[in-house]
Amino acid sequence: MISIYDWFGYDLTIDERYRLIKKAGFDGVMLWWSNGFGRDIHGWNNYRKGPQIARENGLFVENIHAPVENQNNLWLDNIDGEALLNCYIKCILECEEFEIPTVVIHLPNEDYKCNALGLDRINKIAEKAEKHKINVAFENLRNLANIKQVLEKVESERIGFCYDSGHHIRRYEDYDMLAEYGSRLMALHLHDNNGEHAQHGLPFDGTLDWNKIMRNIEVTNYKGSIGIEVMNWEYIHISADEFLREAFNRAKILEELMLILR
Repeated sequence: MISIYDWFGYDLTIDERYRLIKKAGFDGVMLWWSNGFGRDIHGWNNYRKGPQIARENGLFVENIHAPVENQNNLWLDNIDGEALLNCYIKCILECEEFEIPTVVIHLPNEDYKCNALGLDRINKIAEKAEKHKINVAFENLRNLANIKQVLEKVESERIGFCYDSGHHIRRYEDYDMLAEYGSRLMALHLHDNNGEHAQHGLPFDGTLDWNKIMRNIEVTNYKGSIGIEVMNWEYIHISADEFLREAFNRAKILEELMLILR
């Protein structure tokens, strides 16, 4: 199975976006779970309609991505910290409502060290996740210390991580997160970059070693879809249709690499 992040760029209605994703060959989508990042254009002002529209176009929903604007507030002992906790719990409840198995969340970055209050909030998230049978995947960005702390202190089978290949190579290339925590891998954000600034490129257009990455994913026994999180930022010269076809072809190669390495 192959899925793609739904907001990959281009000025498209949500219906056309999902139609083109399906036409390109994708099986599923990963949804952004808010009205942010320009989703209010074309009358698209209710992200909760996304799962229905995706399914009407023959796509399954792999996961949702929680809002990120206030991600550093989770450890704070104030109303902002409580508000963010409630936001994440709401995402879990809406995953159950819309029959979506996983929510991807950003933990605070390295400038905000995890504390006792933060771990207490993660445990509350874990309790909700267990009760409602939803996976919570914390994505690696510039937050490795916080992810390690959470995964080592919270043993819930519903708490894991989302592996982002581009962020990994850019931020912590020498640390093998998949080897350390591969048994808790719950989602993939696969994209390429040049090790500096060009994020979310198509696989094989940057400097990442995809043989190594897919081998490391394969040994974790990950069973989810090959999820790519690519953007058209470096590809504005081609149409959305062309971009999606090429994205699918690259993702298919990644899938085949895993089969060869199995």
